[in-house]
Amino acid sequence: MLILSRKENEEIWIGDNMKIIVVNIAKGVVKIGIEAPRNTVIFRKELAERIKRENEEASKNSEQANIDELSKKIEQ
Repeated sequence: MLILSRKENEEIWIGDNMKIIVVNIAKGVVKIGIEAPRNTVIFRKELAERIKRENEEASKNSEQANIDELSKKIEQ
């Protein structure tokens, strides 16, 4: 992990086409701006974790539904 200190309005470049800008620092909160290509997926950690949980749950439900459907077909 790379750890950097930045002041307000300072930037961090990632590769040739991504930039992180410290927009504001106030009351213990740092606001950042991210410039990246439109096809770059960017999520806050808590949102990424929620999406992952929901996908796992949907997958379980889908698998059970498929098993139940196949069982009914076999019984016929």
